[in-house]
Amino acid sequence: MTKISKKRKIALTKFENDKTYSLKEASSVVKEVTSNNFDASVDLAIRLGVDPTKADQNIRGVVTLPNGTGKNVKVLALVTPDKEKEATDSGADYVGLDEYLQKIKDGWTNIDVIITMPSVMGKLGPLGKVLGPRGLMPNPKTGTVTMDISKAVSDVKAGKIDFRVDKSGIIHASIGKVSFDAEKIYANSLELIQNIIKLKPSSSKGTYLKSISMSSTMSPGINIDTNI
Repeated sequence: MTKISKKRKIALTKFENDKTYSLKEASSVVKEVTSNNFDASVDLAIRLGVDPTKADQNIRGVVTLPNGTGKNVKVLALVTPDKEKEATDSGADYVGLDEYLQKIKDGWTNIDVIITMPSVMGKLGPLGKVLGPRGLMPNPKTGTVTMDISKAVSDVKAGKIDFRVDKSGIIHASIGKVSFDAEKIYANSLELIQNIIKLKPSSSKGTYLKSISMSSTMSPGINIDTNI
């Protein structure tokens, strides 16, 4: 039998585990059930009625959260020399090309997002086994392979995130921090969910939003009404 920690026991007294909350209610409750001594992330787990093995149901997209993520996102811009100043001026934490490709090859992945140019993608191919499993491989669909380096870096710094359904049909995404007020958590959550709803494929039959759960780092999950 799994032992329940003292903090978790306290958290479970602050909400009804079998109750379904509105998104707005959950945005307040998640703050109450969090007792970590650090600024925990607030996460959503959204189960979809899709078959991810079918290309048109492999839901993927990007969204700019209205209140940002609350996280200092570390951006690496892999660009040619003529684009280095643009990347630096727009706020990229690391800027360069060959030296960073070698660092990644040697195992360095202390970054959150990589932004690059179409002409550089050929050099990134051999690093797929390192970057792919960590979700770091740039992709034109998420705006991280582009000639507009300034916009790409600025968007990521402002709260742009990408999301993708996993093999179980669930989208996991961090949408803010517990230190955010409830209205900001609600606004960010709603923006993500509405974007996912817009991506519903015509081939998906039956219930699309099967379940939504909100939690913070190490907190219990709060069930949310899918009638957003």
